[in-house]
Amino acid sequence: MNRKEQLDKLKNEKEFEIIIIGGGATGLGCAVDAASRGYKTLLLEKYDFAKGTSSRSTKLVHGGVRYLAQGNIRLVREALLERGRLLQNAPHVCHTLSFVVPSYKWLQKWYYGIGLWVYEFLSGKLSLGKTKLLSKNEALHHLPDLSVHKLTGGILYFDGQFDDSRLAVNLAQTAIEQGAAVINYCGVTGFIKDGTAITGVKAKDEISGNEFEIKTKAVINATGVFADALLQLAEGHSEKTIAPSQGIHLVIEKHFFKGNAGMMIPKTDDGRVLFAIPWHDKLLLGTTDTPVENITTEPKPLQEEIDFIIRHFNRYTISEIHYKDVKSVFVGLRPLAKLSREKKTAIMPRDHVIKVLPSGLVHVTGGKWTTYRSMAEHTIDKVIQTAGLKFSSCKTKHLKIHGWTDNKIDTHLSVYGADAMAIKQMLKDDVWLSEEIHELYPYTKAEIKWCIEKEMAVTVEDILARRIRLLFMDAKAAMEAAPLVATILASLTGNNGQWRQEQIEAFNKLAKGYLLN
Repeated sequence: MNRKEQLDKLKNEKEFEIIIIGGGATGLGCAVDAASRGYKTLLLEKYDFAKGTSSRSTKLVHGGVRYLAQGNIRLVREALLERGRLLQNAPHVCHTLSFVVPSYKWLQKWYYGIGLWVYEFLSGKLSLGKTKLLSKNEALHHLPDLSVHKLTGGILYFDGQFDDSRLAVNLAQTAIEQGAAVINYCGVTGFIKDGTAITGVKAKDEISGNEFEIKTKAVINATGVFADALLQLAEGHSEKTIAPSQGIHLVIEKHFFKGNAGMMIPKTDDGRVLFAIPWHDKLLLGTTDTPVENITTEPKPLQEEIDFIIRHFNRYTISEIHYKDVKSVFVGLRPLAKLSREKKTAIMPRDHVIKVLPSGLVHVTGGKWTTYRSMAEHTIDKVIQTAGLKFSSCKTKHLKIHGWTDNKIDTHLSVYGADAMAIKQMLKDDVWLSEEIHELYPYTKAEIKWCIEKEMAVTVEDILARRIRLLFMDAKAAMEAAPLVATILASLTGNNGQWRQEQIEAFNKLAKGYLLN
């Protein structure tokens, strides 16, 4: 996956059948679906792949236990089927994880147990494991740091876990392998119209400043929380289709909550569920659900959100964490589809909505990572219908995603899947590349080189935030690694010392927002 090669496609091709705006889960899913059906496809992303919400999830591939409690059986069933497909199609970035729901009242165990048995039943043949009621001792076997005061036991169930931005990169690679042109740092600046109908887009390479005009038969707006801004640009009105909701996550050291299972707290003070999940040898705590008005690429956590997570975690554990224990805090904005007058985003549906606007723009909102594939299938079906394209059926239910391998990789390189062999060879061929970028973490210079040359990483942030996840795991360590990463990046891209320093300063400014102290 080479950015120059993708830009050359854009320069040489003046027309595409489908143009997708947005390089998050929805847009990348649409690109894979459209290209695998044989349509001439272009995806344009103004920033980096998964720069926004799609790199800031709770890292779960799940049906959504709380949607079951809300009675949304159809959404849960769809998500559970998609969960099974994703674990089959991308096992290098997705895996099964056991969860324990602790019970502190006898009736709670049966109430949640019955609900989770239904949850397992709805997954059918794609079930990940048997739900089981646990005694007090069995619950403590899985999660030894649970608070024992009034603990009666728990419920064991299984769900999926993944690395979101790594999957996004793999989807970009898959789309390219299927014939699509996929370009990051290339934003849409306007639309070409014949009367009121969109016939193309105007785009700008954010790196070189070069501008393009590209003709197309269909445009998909898959820009997540920014979808309404693009809608206004295309349609000339200010309709609100998004009800953005903010969710934060705290990352702490794993020793605060030992065990290989995750914990799910089924009901918090605001009606959400809360998770404590092992992730990349850390512990991920989240999430919150706070309606927001201001939409930005780098949303900030609210103090009450931080206090909310710390307070709830401390209730359930023998550990006690404080601000100083948080290694990183990251914030995502959910692009919830605005379907009703409901103002409490915690109970808004996570269904996706597809609209065809008067200009012909296909506008996609809502959804979540787990259902990205089915959302893309529905979107491309709608595009075929509205743009009058020759019908071709969906191919993605069983399409293996780039990196797929059935070989077990027992190092941190497992997230690269089949590509791990090439990185291992780089480590053998060059001793310098085998050096780690930070003394506390296993990431090597070879991985930095790989991300730049094979995964379209353009900035220090692209590498430390989304190719390897150091910023999300330990913001201070990421800042310490930034000068070395910037040096490698400048060397491989032919940039000078001033550019290197600008990269370090920009990253440090960003990373400070991930620190609590």
